[in-house]
Amino acid sequence: MGSTTALGAVFRPQLPPERLPAMARAADAAGLEELWLWEDCFPESGIATAAAALAWTERLRVGVGLLPVPLRNVALTSMKAATLLRLFSGRVTPALGHGVQDWMGQVGARVESPLTLLREHLAGMRALLGGERMTVEGRYVRLDGVALDWPPTAAPPVLADALGPKSLRAVGRSGRRDAAGGERVRRRRAPGPAAHRRGTHRGRTHRAPSGGRLRPRRDRTRRRRPTEGRTSRLPRRVGA
Repeated sequence: MGSTTALGAVFRPQLPPERLPAMARAADAAGLEELWLWEDCFPESGIATAAAALAWTERLRVGVGLLPVPLRNVALTSMKAATLLRLFSGRVTPALGHGVQDWMGQVGARVESPLTLLREHLAGMRALLGGERMTVEGRYVRLDGVALDWPPTAAPPVLADALGPKSLRAVGRSGRRDAAGGERVRRRRAPGPAAHRRGTHRGRTHRAPSGGRLRPRRDRTRRRRPTEGRTSRLPRRVGA
């Protein structure tokens, strides 16, 4: 199947939050398909702005690029995403990144292997949003019988992005297309919405890989970069 192009807008966090309502409504009224928000340290929350933009609009799809996983617990991230996905079905695209390492260090959240953390967070979040019960003992992500009470009615795409060839390869191995438009790759597992249709998603145990095989080099991301990824060339839709 050939790909199609979606037209959208980006609300950068350098703009004050009070300008978001007018921009979101204008994008919706103009017939744009997507509005992408941008969580950066330390201007604005991506989840809070996404919730507001969705409430102010009728049909616009809203994505957040990117949510830095070192600042988050995977269960809490999944709960917030699931709530938005149930309130605004089909209109939410979460996207994750490993964060700008200098900024992560400022808040005491820098880890030795940010790519391993991103990989584990992606695996955990996709499983939880797919309705699975997670038990995992990873290098960074640890869950013991965790399942969402209100998972989305259909497993959504969860995107990831990074800079540099090594980081992009690691994102590709995690099993999805990256948020900047990289090549589609095969999934390693497929919980998907079929589990909901069968009614078997409750109580299922999934053990995610620890990600210990990854050995990324020292992160050299410079502080002057405004975010860990770009939102140009955003995909129209990524399969769940």
